[in-house]
Amino acid sequence: MMQQQQQDRIGDEVDETDLESLTSSVPSRDSSHRFRSHQYSGMVRQRAYIFDGDGKYYNKEWDLAEGTGKEFCWYHVELPKGNQKLSQSAQHLIDALCPPLKLQDILSLVSNGPFCGHVDGALVFRVNSPGPASSNFTFKIAARITENSVITVSLGRVPRLGFSPMGQSLLSEVPSVDSPSYYRGEQKERSGIVIEEHVLEFLLTMNHSEEADNPVPSSVSNLVVHIIDTHVDQLQDVVTKLEIELDAVELEMDRGGFAMKKQMLDDRRFPKLHLNLQRLLQVIAHGEQVFPRVKEKCSTKPWFLAEDINSLEELIGRLRRLKENVGFIANRVTAIQAGLDSWQAEQINRKLYYLSFLSIIFLPLSIITGVFGMNVGGVPWTGQDKPELGDGFRNVMYICLIMLVLVLSCFGFPALYSRIASCWRVRDMKRSWSLNRRSFQKRPNIVQERRGYLRL
Repeated sequence: MMQQQQQDRIGDEVDETDLESLTSSVPSRDSSHRFRSHQYSGMVRQRAYIFDGDGKYYNKEWDLAEGTGKEFCWYHVELPKGNQKLSQSAQHLIDALCPPLKLQDILSLVSNGPFCGHVDGALVFRVNSPGPASSNFTFKIAARITENSVITVSLGRVPRLGFSPMGQSLLSEVPSVDSPSYYRGEQKERSGIVIEEHVLEFLLTMNHSEEADNPVPSSVSNLVVHIIDTHVDQLQDVVTKLEIELDAVELEMDRGGFAMKKQMLDDRRFPKLHLNLQRLLQVIAHGEQVFPRVKEKCSTKPWFLAEDINSLEELIGRLRRLKENVGFIANRVTAIQAGLDSWQAEQINRKLYYLSFLSIIFLPLSIITGVFGMNVGGVPWTGQDKPELGDGFRNVMYICLIMLVLVLSCFGFPALYSRIASCWRVRDMKRSWSLNRRSFQKRPNIVQERRGYLRL
């Protein structure tokens, strides 16, 4: 019954936030301290976890307290993706993190650009791109790390960032289709949780299996690697979607015609895509600047494990390979845009050719009509009061018609000549091939008589 209610929620609003709430039934250490998703202005979301260091975790109250002993805490703030100013995001963080954090901590987390350093005794790094918050190519991830707590801030939902048990989610249930099956002409109901079609289509678009498969970190260093890993995975998902979209566009261009190409040019689809790729490259470049410094500073911490240092090195290598892949995609977009520009120039040249053809046809006619329209004496067939000159208009029309035939013959003669020449060439080739074939058919008899080899 609970799973059906959760599925109804997805049916009402099928988005990533609902799926997260669907798979976020996490046990709490204290029944009185249940997990609460605080919201400021109805948009900011907060999550708090406490880890015991032995592979278990619980939800906790939003008190920003640090763990003791082997325990460590994680507090995550999710800023909304909307048309808001940077100062509004700072106000949200002040409401959520102050106290105990100070203004310098808030500014180090919410400011744009790359940063890695120590602020008030804690290690702080951020990879915040300066683009509009509503864009799908604007990413913000920042973290404040101490020995027993981690505070992170992200723009929008980061897939696979949180944790949830697999046994209490819809993904762990045995599914069944929403329509009954027919067996031997009889209707037969299937057991299991009924998955509606539109819910199934949304689940198929997920690039990850969500929080249920995340290994629970046993130390702060494991958690830091997990946060950076999910950020790189998010960038990889965006690049993969771009590749799929670009492949579909190339296929449409091969199959499409004039209307589809004209629509792409009018919508400025590829210039916008190229701008988004530049924003994505900027985010990756910020990561290349920040994450090596994070690895360098974490290597000096006694509580940061050596195996996690190696994991950070692997993530930095993934980020560099991802940058190369984005460069290849940008080159493909540039090539497609160049092909569309070439096609547009060809269409313009064809229209100009038609206009020039018409102007060449009507230019002699306009000269003739202009000559006979001059209001001077001596122009033939211009006397209106003489009956013997009544055929002047017809004579002028005959002259225009003869001139038009001459102009058309001048245009058509090269094409007619090339066609006749090609016909002669094909006929000569057929005649030559027939003669060679006859001579070749006669040669084997000569070879048989001489009992030798044929000279080439």
